[in-house]
Amino acid sequence: MVIRDKIFSTITDVFKRHGAVTIDTPVFELKEILSGKYGEDSKLIYDIADQGGEICSLRYDLTVPFARWLAMNASIQNIKRYHLAKVYRRDQPAMTKGRMREFYQCDFDIAGVYDAMLPDAEVLRIASEVFDGLGWKGKYVIKLNHRKILDGIFEVCGVPLDKIRAISSAVDKLDKLPWAEVRREMTEEKGLEGETADKIGEFVVQKGSADLLAQLRSNPTLTANSSAAKGLEDMALLFEYLTAFDVLDRISFDLSLARGLDYYTGVIFEIVTEGSAPAGPPSETEKPARKREKPVDFEEDRSSDPSIGYGSVAAGGRYDELVSMFSKRSQVPCVGISFGVDRIFSITKARMGVSESASIRLTEVDVYVMAFGMKGFTGMLAERMEVARTLWDAGINAEFSYKVKPKLPAQFKAAEANGVPWAVILGEDEQAEGKVKIKQMGLPDDHPDKNGVLVDMNDLVVELRARLREAA
Repeated sequence: MVIRDKIFSTITDVFKRHGAVTIDTPVFELKEILSGKYGEDSKLIYDIADQGGEICSLRYDLTVPFARWLAMNASIQNIKRYHLAKVYRRDQPAMTKGRMREFYQCDFDIAGVYDAMLPDAEVLRIASEVFDGLGWKGKYVIKLNHRKILDGIFEVCGVPLDKIRAISSAVDKLDKLPWAEVRREMTEEKGLEGETADKIGEFVVQKGSADLLAQLRSNPTLTANSSAAKGLEDMALLFEYLTAFDVLDRISFDLSLARGLDYYTGVIFEIVTEGSAPAGPPSETEKPARKREKPVDFEEDRSSDPSIGYGSVAAGGRYDELVSMFSKRSQVPCVGISFGVDRIFSITKARMGVSESASIRLTEVDVYVMAFGMKGFTGMLAERMEVARTLWDAGINAEFSYKVKPKLPAQFKAAEANGVPWAVILGEDEQAEGKVKIKQMGLPDDHPDKNGVLVDMNDLVVELRARLREAA
């Protein structure tokens, strides 16, 4: 559909604007390549049945395959790369909310050794350009945090080192669950002391911007921790660069953002919009259901489930140690972002559906060539075909009815169904005078051009091009 093509082209144009080149990786990888990289989500990886050879799995994302590719190509020291491809997850679907088992991701990554936070700032600038280009300006927020800050918070609160990733995964659920439920998971399921969980709770409920950063940097307990101090230093520099890139006003420094994937080592971020979160998480006083009345049906489409939101529409972060997991090659620092095309598409379509003035185009056809006549009308098939050919030769997207003698209402219905914005209408009398009518579709009844405008047949291409440019 045109909406999806517009999303792809907008994202790709931004990637190219920033100097990226495209690469491709296989749709499946050795299972050992993917194992242990995704935290609790590793259970969502699709394994391919062993057919007497190597055990493989369908790719879960595009980041790990890219890191493996970098490890195999040691001559590449730095690269800006983008990749548009499908990934696969054994998740429970919610089709109308863009949650599927097979779906597109569009990734942009910067790999190589550079001065601190410069690539990170450009990746966030790219995110803002993509969503501004899609017409979402003012309708999205970039949630930002740093793994070292989060790890430092956990350390000063007393979380054992072997529990940090598990506690981080629990904190990451705060956008879907109330604190009471996250705390219960920490203490009852992860074995954390209640006092330690309460200390964490004082931090992870905080969000802000430069004000929160200043507050954290003035906390002597936090700055005494080496991990937190390094993360806060990075964030101060990043905020400076984001100001230069005119992106800071879209940023929410959110200490609850954890990102569950194990390979992140620095800055992490998610882009959210209206509908990203569930319609309403349980209240603090509402007792969570410990057991389901019936087993989960992973084939069930949960589109109508109010506890399921769209989720983030893009996410990413810094992963400096992933490449070295696949070879003896020295570490290759990387930072990147992944855009969820299907979620962006679902939200865009939903917004267009509730807009009274929205006209959803199903194709990129700009002109529908029609004909009408009185008694004895032949259909003017040859004439319609000739006009369509003329428009195609001029690079104008056009189509016509495949019926020899189509009725005019049926032709209008076909054009309206596909959201075609313009009609060229041939009439026997007008043709005899060398004229043709151009009509803009969807004009109100009181518009002076509601019934179309007569132009010379010889000027048809020029007239149409002028109108198409004006409407662009």
